Amino acid sequence: MSGATRGPGRAAERLRRLLAVVPYVVRHPGVTIAEVAELFGVGEAELASDLQLLFLSGLPPYGPGDLIDVDIDSAGRITIGMADYFSRPVRLTAPEALALYLRGKALLGAPGLAEAPALAAALETLERTLGPETLAGLAGRVGVGAGRPAASLALLREAASAHRRLRIEYYTAARDELTAREIDPEHVFSALGNWYVVAWDHLADAERMFRADRIRTAEETGERFEPRGLMGAGRPLYTRSDRDVHVRLRLSPAARWVAEYYETEGVHERRDGTLEVVLPTKDLAWVAKLVLRLAGEATVLAPRELGELVRREAADALAGYRRGRDRGALT
Repeated sequence: MSGATRGPGRAAERLRRLLAVVPYVVRHPGVTIAEVAELFGVGEAELASDLQLLFLSGLPPYGPGDLIDVDIDSAGRITIGMADYFSRPVRLTAPEALALYLRGKALLGAPGLAEAPALAAALETLERTLGPETLAGLAGRVGVGAGRPAASLALLREAASAHRRLRIEYYTAARDELTAREIDPEHVFSALGNWYVVAWDHLADAERMFRADRIRTAEETGERFEPRGLMGAGRPLYTRSDRDVHVRLRLSPAARWVAEYYETEGVHERRDGTLEVVLPTKDLAWVAKLVLRLAGEATVLAPRELGELVRREAADALAGYRRGRDRGALT
C-alpha cells in the first residue's frame, strides 16, 4: 500500500479552491493575497503555494503563450493573465444543471443562509434554462428539502464569531441517534456541498466537527468561551483518534471518488484501474452503509467483521423490501 496520506483528497481540495479563487481574481485584478486568503478561509502561505501551481496550467499546446500567468507584486497584489476562459460562463450538460439545481434548492432551505439572495437568483436562471417540462417531470419523484430543518446557520455563525456556547440536539446518522450536548463553536464553513461546525464538544470533552444540517435545534446557554484555536476551513473532514479502525476497500473506477471525498491512510492504484484504499473510521456501521450505497462498486478486503456487517445489512434490506412487496400484493 502507498504511504501517501490524503494525497488524492489534498489534490482535490486544492483544485476546488483554485476553481473558485481564479475567477474571483480575474474579476478583481489587484486584490491582495491577504484579502483573498481571508475571503476563502485559507492561510496566505498556502494560498501562495496554490497559485504557484497555475504556472503549469493552461490550454493545449501548452506553450508559453498558452499557460496562465500569475503575478504577486511586492505589496501582495495578485494579477492573473491568460485565463480568460475561467471567466466565461460555465457550460453545463442537462444532467449537471439538474443536479446543481436540486442541490441548490436543498441548500436554499437552510434558515439563516446569508448567501440566499444570490443563490435564489442563480437558481432562477437554472430554472429558465432547464425549462418547465424538465422540472414538471420531477413532481412526485423528488422531494427537495423534505427532511427536518437544520438549525439556523445565522445563529451558528454568530455564536462562533462572538464565542458564545450553544446547547444543541445533534443527529448521528450512523447510529440513528439524537443526542443533547453543549458545544463551543469556533468555525462554520462549507465544504463538499455541506456546512460544518468545528467546536469543542463538552459531552465528549474533545474537539468535534458537526454537519450543520444534522443539528436539529440550537440555542445559546448564556455562557461565553475562550477559543482553543481549533482549525477551520481547509482542515480534514475527519478527526483521527486512537479509537480508529482501519478499513481496506477495493474501489472500481466508478467509485474512485471515495478516495478523494473521504480521509485516507493509503491509496494504491492497481493495473486493472481499481484502487485499494485504507480509510480510518470510528464506526463500521457507517462504512457498511457506504459500501451498500456503492452498489457493487466496492469490495471489502478488511476487516472481516465489516464484510459480515455488510452482508447482514444487505440481507435486512432485502427482507424489508420483500415484506413491503408482500404487503402491497395483499392490498
